[in-house]
Amino acid sequence: MPELPEVETIRRDLDAKLRGARVRQVEVRLAKITSPKGREFVKKLRGTRIREVKRRAKLLALVLNKGIILIHLKMTGQLVLRHHQQIIFGGHTIVGAHELPNKYTHVIFYFTNGDELYFNDLRQFGYLKLMTSAAAQKILDEYGLEPLSRDFTLEKFAEILKKRRSGKLKSVLMDQSLFAGIGNIYADESCFLARVRPARRAPSLNRKELRALWLAIKSVLKLSIKHRGTSFNTYVDSQGQAGNFVKYLKVYGRGGEPCKVCGTILKRTVLAGRGTVYCPKCQH
Repeated sequence: MPELPEVETIRRDLDAKLRGARVRQVEVRLAKITSPKGREFVKKLRGTRIREVKRRAKLLALVLNKGIILIHLKMTGQLVLRHHQQIIFGGHTIVGAHELPNKYTHVIFYFTNGDELYFNDLRQFGYLKLMTSAAAQKILDEYGLEPLSRDFTLEKFAEILKKRRSGKLKSVLMDQSLFAGIGNIYADESCFLARVRPARRAPSLNRKELRALWLAIKSVLKLSIKHRGTSFNTYVDSQGQAGNFVKYLKVYGRGGEPCKVCGTILKRTVLAGRGTVYCPKCQH
């Protein structure tokens, strides 16, 4: 599943192309993907204009002149924009599905300027929800602090961790109601950069460690966005390119391999139901 850097990369690219585009028609091929279902979704969107593309946590938000479409790619969702005959991808590649539309295409937006936006999903877990701005805001408010926002201060970060008395550090970082958009990859990488073990109890970090982790989270996310996210399995960005941050990964997906800093064999365990890798020497 794409995390904050991958979704932010998609947002930036699509916002540059879709801002101001007017919807001429919408085709829904699988009603369960949309809310409201099928025909009602089509009816409400016809003639609307996209003002901007925003992101909250791992959600994309198409802000319209009438409401907001919340889009979640989930595990295998994909957005493909045909812009002036240029194909721009965002999400997960689907092997063997090169034609547009294809059997995994569930929703198509047709714009008055000739552009087309396709929502494809192999496993059909993703969704597009059209709602009022007020209703959308209620959903967005359920997410926690955005790690790259001004609200993500050291004081707030420390306060949240201290209150999670029994929570393990990685589990707390990945709790979307606390911190928006941090997932498996960036939790592992941030903990490594801060030299703290992901299995530590959240309140056990001292002031120095808290500051190191707070800075590490921001640093890792910014670096990943700079390199257009992490390429893992089938993920590519909205320009059809694999993210280059994979070259900078220090621990994620490297269990059993030597640490790039000290050479110690990296250990793998399971935390919050996810594979977790750390260095037993560099991290304490």
